[in-house]
Amino acid sequence: MGDQRAYDPPDTYHGRMAGSRGSAVPDRTTSRSAAFFDLDKTIIAKSSSLAFSKPFQAGGLITRGAMLRSAYAQFVYLVGGADHDQMEKIRAFMSQLVEGWDVETVKEIVAETLHHVVDPIVYDEAVSLMEEHRLAGRDVVIVSTSGTEVVAPIGELLGADDVIASRLEIMDGKYTGDIDYYAYADEKARAIEAMAVERGYDLEQCFAYSDSITDAPMLEAVGHPHAVNPDKELRKLAASKGWPILQFSRPVTLRSRIPVKPTLAALTVGTALTVGGAIWLNRRRRLGA
Repeated sequence: MGDQRAYDPPDTYHGRMAGSRGSAVPDRTTSRSAAFFDLDKTIIAKSSSLAFSKPFQAGGLITRGAMLRSAYAQFVYLVGGADHDQMEKIRAFMSQLVEGWDVETVKEIVAETLHHVVDPIVYDEAVSLMEEHRLAGRDVVIVSTSGTEVVAPIGELLGADDVIASRLEIMDGKYTGDIDYYAYADEKARAIEAMAVERGYDLEQCFAYSDSITDAPMLEAVGHPHAVNPDKELRKLAASKGWPILQFSRPVTLRSRIPVKPTLAALTVGTALTVGGAIWLNRRRRLGA
């Protein structure tokens, strides 16, 4: 997938879809489809943005006090669920927190600590589902309210085809604390529909997975919605609409599920062992003869 960037929904679709999500209809002569996954508490067991608090503190970006507030916000998020009020509090906290941060420093910290932070909190069930959708020929897209600086590297790590994520405003190489694009609630559905129009997805054949009632528009935009570890309100909605309810509970070490590409050193050692083995076998054969 290479250097993955977050999908940028065309502005023309935003206005056209504001009134009704059903106004964007993909070309149904195609058979393309996709599986859209929320990230936090659906693919991973924590808030992706808050999960990097320790590395950001170690990198000198946040103070110990801010670190403690981040840990508390993570706890409240996990226990209380991500309703609108909670998401607004997290958004305000993160906007204030990142103001003035150097963009390149953030990217370096995320790249260096990605495996350490994400590996232990990925749900095994989510990885299996993503693999099943790929085998079925569907694109896999991660849709998250967290910032693209965090979501895009996680998407690349998981082998996703694309990501839809929020974008923070940048000025002179630093974050201003404002948000350029907020991938939240109805906006997630609009972005999914814009992508469907652009890529020819038949939304009736698409799948979506989320844990939060705030993602109800995203789930309703596809033909196969699923509630994953749902909060109270989403569980009620899913039950009333007959949506499948899934429980993910097995975090897995990601490296045990995704093969690591062999390094040059590993290939060199492997080649040496193979050649050495062949020499040893030929010598045994000559001695036996």
